[in-house]
Amino acid sequence: MSDAFTPEMDSQNYSQGASAAYDAALSVIAAVEPRVAEATRKELADQRSSLKLIASENYASPATLLTMGTWFSDKYAEGTVGHRFYAACQNVDTVEALAAEHARELFGAPYAYAQPHSGIDANLVAFWSILANRVETPFLAKMKAKNVNELTEGDWEQLRHEFGNQRLLGMALDAGGHLTHGFRPNISGKMFHQQQYGTDPETGLLDYDVVAAKAREFKPLVLVAGYSAYPRRVNFAKMREIADEVGAVLMVDMAHFAGLVAGKVFTGDEDPVPFAHVTTTTTHKSLRGPRGGLVLAQEEFASDVDRGCPMVLGGPLSHVMAAKAVALAEARQPAFRAYAQNIADNAKSLAEGFNRRGARLVTGGTDNHIVLLDVSSYGLTGRQAESALLDAGVVTNRNSIPQDPNGAWYTSGIRFGTPALTTRGFGASEFDKVAELVVKVLSNTKPGTTKAGASSKASYVMEPGIADRVRAESAEMLDKHPLYPGLELA
Repeated sequence: MSDAFTPEMDSQNYSQGASAAYDAALSVIAAVEPRVAEATRKELADQRSSLKLIASENYASPATLLTMGTWFSDKYAEGTVGHRFYAACQNVDTVEALAAEHARELFGAPYAYAQPHSGIDANLVAFWSILANRVETPFLAKMKAKNVNELTEGDWEQLRHEFGNQRLLGMALDAGGHLTHGFRPNISGKMFHQQQYGTDPETGLLDYDVVAAKAREFKPLVLVAGYSAYPRRVNFAKMREIADEVGAVLMVDMAHFAGLVAGKVFTGDEDPVPFAHVTTTTTHKSLRGPRGGLVLAQEEFASDVDRGCPMVLGGPLSHVMAAKAVALAEARQPAFRAYAQNIADNAKSLAEGFNRRGARLVTGGTDNHIVLLDVSSYGLTGRQAESALLDAGVVTNRNSIPQDPNGAWYTSGIRFGTPALTTRGFGASEFDKVAELVVKVLSNTKPGTTKAGASSKASYVMEPGIADRVRAESAEMLDKHPLYPGLELA
């Protein structure tokens, strides 16, 4: 299929097998609901013909994708390996144990929990595990018996009171953090009395002295590190020092950069697993697996994390846990380390390409997989830039930048990520070309106007012919690096 996915396999035989599998599957689907089969075919065609630069997306291997379409989907398996509330779960035990084993070995973690359905589920399991481990209250038993979605604002106030109004300090959303790190409208912001740390207003970089001072003043129970739109590495040894000084639990959300940890691009003080009490991640993004989550923890928190179901989760998605085991096995292969290094190298090439063309980058560059572009220098909002780029076949997402004047909806930034195109085999020269094409689109786009004649934050006007020219130049690169090469559908 592709060296990126199957370095030890016969590529031709593998691609023929995948083609036959998908043809058969789509034929079965089409017999019941042909519109779903057609949409599935079209999705593959759309992904093949566009430059996917969303930092949270990737391309899972055919083996991983096919694993999700099995009869494991039909099983209920609440509980843990060997301790289920349903009978006949021995095969689920096998795949869950394999997923956890691969995760422990891949990340060097004492304990791994493979049941979370998503990143937010993994974070919820982590939060409640920390509370259960560090806080004793009779109200905890009542909380565990209720569905989290049924809790009212009054319930949350009571919970905070019963928990001693426990405090959480996380990275601000506009500084590059995630909404699950204490953003007030999110459930994490309702669970805790929360405050946020930002970045230096001049450099856009984390200032560990400022974080430490805020932690000393606020004294949080949980210090959250990690990011979704911060284009730099984090020193987790320093974050652990800050947490230890104030008696906090260090929780790291590495959902975005887990592939760089797994691929040993982030080592030493930049590898969060040895320093965090609890580490969460998704299994897609840079890790290139199925959509789902993991929780890694030190032994102290293992028994509490193991109660993720029924504390937070319902029945685990057994077919997805099986796919996690496959993807994590792939990530343990030597080829994955080369892939991870290419992700980081390509991000630098993309950033350098932007800088040479006069674009304005948050922090001036990158040393992970993310490049964050301030589009206000083009007179555009993030929403206008995102839409204009999509018209030209460049798939990105708008994103807030520090002290963003346009807020979280329109934004002033565009976030780029290199994992997906790196999977396709793009290298430094292609990412430099990507920067050229992006600048070409943005330089030839201006805001539209509202019906009243005022400048719009949403609509835009692009110079005629630009989108077609960019699509044509993109196609030349995409044709050289086909998605799922050899996979042909009838």
